[in-house]
Amino acid sequence: MPNVLEKFLRYVRIETTSQAEVDRVPSTDCQFDLARLLVEELRAIGLDDAAVDEHCYVTATLPSNLPPDAKPVPVVGLIAHMDTSPEITGKNVQAQQLDYRGGDIALLNGTIIPEDDALKSCVGHRLITTDGTTLLGADDKAGVAAIMTAVERLRNENKPHGAIRICFTPDEEVGNGTAFFNIERFGADLAYTVDGGLPGELNCETFTARQATITVTGKEVHPGTAKGIMVNAARVASEIVALLPKNESPETTEGRESFLHPYQMEGTVGSATVKTLLRGFDDRELERLQFELENAASQAHESFPEAEIDIVYKDQYRNMREKLENRPEILAKLDAAARRSGVQPQWTAIRGGTDGSRLTELGLPTPNIYAGGHNFHGPMEWLSVDHLETTVETLVNLAVVWTE
Repeated sequence: MPNVLEKFLRYVRIETTSQAEVDRVPSTDCQFDLARLLVEELRAIGLDDAAVDEHCYVTATLPSNLPPDAKPVPVVGLIAHMDTSPEITGKNVQAQQLDYRGGDIALLNGTIIPEDDALKSCVGHRLITTDGTTLLGADDKAGVAAIMTAVERLRNENKPHGAIRICFTPDEEVGNGTAFFNIERFGADLAYTVDGGLPGELNCETFTARQATITVTGKEVHPGTAKGIMVNAARVASEIVALLPKNESPETTEGRESFLHPYQMEGTVGSATVKTLLRGFDDRELERLQFELENAASQAHESFPEAEIDIVYKDQYRNMREKLENRPEILAKLDAAARRSGVQPQWTAIRGGTDGSRLTELGLPTPNIYAGGHNFHGPMEWLSVDHLETTVETLVNLAVVWTE
C-alpha cells in the first residue's frame, strides 16, 4: 500500500505559504514548487494528463476502469489546496513524530499542546506535530497526501471506479482558491474537498461570508493647535470597534453562532481603515450583523460629527447547504463511504469556508471530507496518522460506492 505518511512528510517540507492582499494568483511563487512535484508524482503513477497551469492549478484524470457496457457513473472530483496560512510561517517545517499515550504534548521549543477531547480520542495513535516554531501544514497537505495516496491505490488495486478528476488549488487560505478554477474544463459532475478535521466530521454547510471595509476620514492639523479643528480618524475607528457587541466575536462564539470580527486596523489622524468579517449561516443573520456594524458607526459619528465614515461591503462566499440540499445523493454516497471505513459520520457546520463553498455556489456541488488534522494555523497544529489513513480509505470507498 502506498505510504501516505511519507507523502505528507515530503509535502510539508516544501514552503507554500500564501500571501494576502496580493493581486495575482498564485500570491507566492513557492506554491509552484509543490505543484511541480505533484505533477511528477501523478505522471509516475500513470496519470499522463497531469499538468500545472499558469495560475498554479494542478489537474489530472484517473480514467474509469469500468467495462464499456457498465452503467454510466458520474465523474467525481477530488480537491485539496496546496497553500498554507500566512498567519504563521510554513518555512523549514520540522515535523515531529510520537506515539501518543495521553496527556499534554511538549514541543521542542517548550510550547505545550494541552490535552483536549480531540487528543483524548487519539490515544494510541501515531501523531505528527511541529517543533513549535512553525505551523505543520496539515491544512491542507494532509488532504493533498490523502488524495494522492487514494488515487495511487485505485490505480494499483482492482477496485471498480468511474473517472476521477483531481485538482490541487493555490491561495485557498487568502480567499482566492477558486479565482481561476474552470468548472467546465474540470469536467466533474460533483466533487469533494478534503480539507477538514477528525474522522466523522463531514461538512455540507459553511458560513455565508461578507467583508466590510470601514474608511474614516478625519482632519489633520498640528496637535499643538488642534483644539476645535482636529478630527482624529484613528480615534474614531477605535471607537467603532469598541462599540461592536463583545458577545458576538470569534473568541466568544461557537457552533452556529454568528460573529463580527475586526481583523485588520490601520490609520493616522487623517485617515483610518478597519476591515471586518461578518459571518452567519444565512442572509438574515448577515443583515443583522450589518445593522450592528452600521449602528456602531452611527454612534461613533454622533461623538465625532466632523468625521466622514464610509462602509463598503463585499460578499465572499455562501453557505453551500443552499445548493447541496438539492443533491442528497452526493451526501448519501459520502455517508456510506465513511461508514464503510469504520467511521460514524457527524454532519457539522464549518465555522469558516472551503473552496467547496464557492464551487457549490458556481454550480459544482462540493461537500467537505475530514483529513485528520487539528489546531490549524498555529504552532500547536497536529495530525493523526491513523486518521489520515482512514481518510485514504474513505476516498477509496467513495470511488467504489459511486459505481454501485
